[in-house]
Amino acid sequence: MSLFKENFYDDPVGITTIGYGHNCKANKDSDKIKAPISIKEAEELLRKDLVKFEDYVNKQVPELNSNQFSAVVSFAYNLGCDKLRTSILLKKLKAGDTQGASEEFGRWVHAKRKRLPGLVRRREDERQLFLKK
Repeated sequence: MSLFKENFYDDPVGITTIGYGHNCKANKDSDKIKAPISIKEAEELLRKDLVKFEDYVNKQVPELNSNQFSAVVSFAYNLGCDKLRTSILLKKLKAGDTQGASEEFGRWVHAKRKRLPGLVRRREDERQLFLKK
């Protein structure tokens, strides 16, 4: 997951974010959040945010083990359910090709056509978690 930020900031694609990567644009709530926020407030936002992504992943690929599930939820949390929905990663998971799916994480490391070291690390961490038994 993202590092804690107590104040609003724009992520690499310009989306207003706070806490542990809470997407204020998608949640339409930046006017309701009073910055700076505490770690406790950020954790509550994260808990609420994750429900949507966990539900989506469970509906799409219910047969994942806990590590695979956590990796795919992290991927969806960072990129959004729409990106996961149209990804080859999800297509391969649904086809039962877990090895092929694991190789797809590394394709999602660009923002505004720039390869970002932070995304490279995140995707590799997700891939490693996905492959962990």
